[in-house]
Parts: sequence; structure tokens; C-alpha cells
Amino acid sequence: MEKSLTGKHIVLGASRKTEEMSLLIEKQGGTASVRSLQGTVFKAENEVKFDLQKFIAEGADWVIFTTGVGIQALLDLAENLGEKEEFIAKIKEAKVASRGYKSQAALKQVMIQPVASDDDGTTQGLIRQLADFDLSNQKVLVQLHGEKAPELIKFLTGKGANVSQILPYQHIPPVPEIVETLCQELYSEKVDAVCFTTAIQVRSLFDYAREKGYANKIQAIFKGKTIAAAVGKVTAEALREEGIERLVVPKHERMGAMIVELAQYFADKK
Repeated sequence: MEKSLTGKHIVLGASRKTEEMSLLIEKQGGTASVRSLQGTVFKAENEVKFDLQKFIAEGADWVIFTTGVGIQALLDLAENLGEKEEFIAKIKEAKVASRGYKSQAALKQVMIQPVASDDDGTTQGLIRQLADFDLSNQKVLVQLHGEKAPELIKFLTGKGANVSQILPYQHIPPVPEIVETLCQELYSEKVDAVCFTTAIQVRSLFDYAREKGYANKIQAIFKGKTIAAAVGKVTAEALREEGIERLVVPKHERMGAMIVELAQYFADKK
């Protein structure tokens, strides 16, 4: 009996657990290639110090948190500056919104209860919960994690908010030659699927494609020959924001589950 991924070329955009995923693909008869789109996320203490101290001095009407690890990084930096209590006090003076259960857990540790939080772990879920709030002329600070959140920023500015961003972690894009190699493989229809394990990988591919004038062609390829696989809701949301609607997304947000779901997708097509 032919295996589900026989004759299929699957590209992994990840930089971690690629050996395990490659092995799963090969066991299903496929060929795996790693084209890391992850780049490097680094803790940007020097870069974010000014933004943090500005917030402590001036405060905000709203603070929106998008990652638990980002909240912890800001708390650690505030502690290193001897201003942790002042930082927490300023957050408590504002209305707080959060995305994801890890953000809520990090806020709970410092006794902060968001007035709005997502209903499904995604930015769109958070936007839905913020929709009924009056944000006009509100000073809103958004904590991001090394990546953009264009839909969230667009929503906030559209509601009349004065938005500033704080990024305790910042992102260095992947090696351009690697992204170019993937683009050329996509053009030549050598790729049956691309597996994305973070939203940053999606942004990296499409930011590069826009810069090179490839974006429309890449979108068309994902609507035709190549299927995009996302490890979970947030990554899938990033793909949809880039115009990619034809997706494979597992119910359980695990890399192995994504490969199993992808194999099932191709099996169903036979």
C-alpha cells in the first residue's frame, strides 16, 4: 500500500524539531527539506529600556499584552531597573487586555485581571472582545513579541486610539538566500506543502516576497499547487492575514499532529 506522502516534497519553515518532523515525513514516504524562515528572536533590553521607562513615567489608558514570555521579560527588566513595583502599579492604573492563556497566567502572577481577553487564543479573538470598547483618543500600549501584529494595530488605529508598541523581544530576519531558495522552489512547482510553526515564519516569507515583488505570485501558488500547513491557530491566523485560506491545521497544536494531518490531506486527495 502506497504511503500518504509518497512523491511529495514537504518544506519545513521551522528551525527547531526539524529532524523529528523530517523523520515523520520520510516514514510517510515523503521528502523533507528545511528552509528556516524563523530568523532570530533576541531579548532587546537596551532597545526596550527607554519605552519601558516612558510608560512608567507617563502611563497609558490601555495596555494590551500578547505573550506571556513578553510580560515576564518586561517584569524582569523593570526589576533590574529597580522599578518593578512602579511598573505593575502603572499597569493596574490602565485597562488591560490580553491574548492567549500564557499572557493571562503571567498577569495572574502579579494580580492583574484583564478587562478583555481573546475567546480563542488569536488576535482576531482579542479584536472581537475589544470591539465594543470606546478607544477613541485612548493612549494604548501594545506589547509584541519580535513580530508585527498588523491587524491588531490597524483595528486600534481605526478605533481612533493613539497606539505605541513595546517589544521586549525583537526579530532579526532569516538569511535572505534561504528565503529566495524557497521562493524559487515554489515558482518551479517543486514544493507540495510548506509547514509553518510560528507566525514569524509566515511574516518572514511574505515580508521578503513583498520586498522582491513576489507576493501576489506566492499567494497564487498557495491557492494552487502548494498547500500551507500551520501548527496552530495563531500561525494559521498569520497565513489568513496574508491571503492564504487553503490550510491544513491540526486540532491539537503539535508539530507531529500537523504532519499527520498533512498526510491525511494528501491521502484524501488520492
